[in-house]
Amino acid sequence: MDSTLEILTTNEAAVVAGVSVDDVNRAIDRKILPISLYRTTATRTVSRDACLWIAFWFETADLLTSAARQRLISEGSSRCPTWVELRTCKLQESRAIEVGFQGLWDEVNGRLNELGRAQDMVIEDPEILSGTPVIRGTRIPVYDVASLIEADTTSVELKDLYPRLSEEQFKLAQVYAKARPLRGRPKRRSLPESRRISVSKKHLRETSV
Repeated sequence: MDSTLEILTTNEAAVVAGVSVDDVNRAIDRKILPISLYRTTATRTVSRDACLWIAFWFETADLLTSAARQRLISEGSSRCPTWVELRTCKLQESRAIEVGFQGLWDEVNGRLNELGRAQDMVIEDPEILSGTPVIRGTRIPVYDVASLIEADTTSVELKDLYPRLSEEQFKLAQVYAKARPLRGRPKRRSLPESRRISVSKKHLRETSV
């Protein structure tokens, strides 16, 4: 595992845990996580282990009491202190209930690896668009692609606009933008005006026949 993904920002952790950024902050503020799994300095960060426990906390909210979840998180982080050990970690919630984490671990680890691929896909080079984050091997700004996806642009339209990009790259662009959102008010992109006019004229021609 890339060491750069052992410590994550709250935005990155939200992507990996499959929850909202508010949920990550709530887990910190309410001291749901052991203090060893997060830092509250100038920039809040959490360990990758914390992502599993955050996902566990919210996914089991309807199954276990908050006291039981807190106890399992405390015990699990102590008994299974490494990322690999957490996959096979099994804890007794009671004499009748054993809690395992393999399925949840696989989901969280899959999103962690996806985030790693997204970060590897994007580069910032002063020689390319003055350092604007672009998709590796292209001059395509990653946030432009992510914004179009957020605006519900269809896959056909996306492929028409960016024929060089694969489905994987479209997906990773969205992951990257969620994990590293632009500061300030996000700029919402839409299809170019010429594209909208072209589609409209085509539609008129087809309906007039």
